[in-house]
Amino acid sequence: MNRILVAALAATLLATPALAADNPPREPYGIDLEGFAYPYPVNLLPLVNDGEPLRMAYMDVAPAQPNGRVVVLLHGRNFASSYWAPVIRTLSEAGYRVLVPDQVGFGKSSKPSGELHFDTLARNTITLLDHLQIAKADIVAHSMGGMLAVRIARAYPDRVDHLVLTAPIGLEDYRLYVPPTPTEKIMETEDRLTAEGYRRQLETNYALKLPPDQVTPFIEQRFNIKGSAEYPRWLRTFASSSQMIYREPVAHEMPLLTQPTLFIMGADDHNAPGRPSAPEALRAKMGHNAELAQALAAKMPNARAEVIPDTGHLVFLEARAKYDELLLGFLGK
Repeated sequence: MNRILVAALAATLLATPALAADNPPREPYGIDLEGFAYPYPVNLLPLVNDGEPLRMAYMDVAPAQPNGRVVVLLHGRNFASSYWAPVIRTLSEAGYRVLVPDQVGFGKSSKPSGELHFDTLARNTITLLDHLQIAKADIVAHSMGGMLAVRIARAYPDRVDHLVLTAPIGLEDYRLYVPPTPTEKIMETEDRLTAEGYRRQLETNYALKLPPDQVTPFIEQRFNIKGSAEYPRWLRTFASSSQMIYREPVAHEMPLLTQPTLFIMGADDHNAPGRPSAPEALRAKMGHNAELAQALAAKMPNARAEVIPDTGHLVFLEARAKYDELLLGFLGK
């Protein structure tokens, strides 16, 4: 009996290091996503916003066989620019130089102490184009990036060739449905969110149709920064991005866009920021995004909307083949 106990204890001791090796303690990310790998090298552009020195991170991917054109990819609020990896590859293989910034306040870019504004982000993006001596580019944007793309196209129309709005938010003015929320309340709600709660939130709000392993990096980006000593600053910046979406609508500007514009929508995408805070009677009126895109495109001089069936908010990841077909066909015209 003693020999059996000793053998069992020895087996346990031998197994413990292997178990630890399989599940090493995870180092927290910094609030500029230090520790989280991007698919291509990251450069940093020094900027000054409202007197504060900042850095804007970006990937600049050169094609093997250049076609002489540049595409700028604009990310959404809940995502770092790294999630564009499949689209970067598609565009690069088609000959496009692909410029992929993290907007200030997101991803590997600085988190400012002041508030975020679409006009400031638009100016930063143009500063990046100037820095790289890019006179004109196509813009492909997703989610919140679609709102930013509208501001860029309206404020700097001579710098934008084609515009692709991929499941953009801001197709309606959320102030018509949602009462204003104090920043401190937004911070409190976001800080209380758990990793599993965030996964459920993504699945519900975005009608995700991705396998869990493809969603996990989004969870890690959001929650591994909680171990950073600077997490409170990140949290305030993240809340500021929510206020920016609410306070700075662009739906009224979309019919004024003159650039060739393509909306690529997921039929099942009913994402509507702030809907849980809207009066119950108004919630059902929000987030009819495919129909909103079609109605807006009909009012624009050079636009159309394509709706992909059985697809949610992350269109370019969920329906990659169809998305690539629409994207390359539109840019190639």
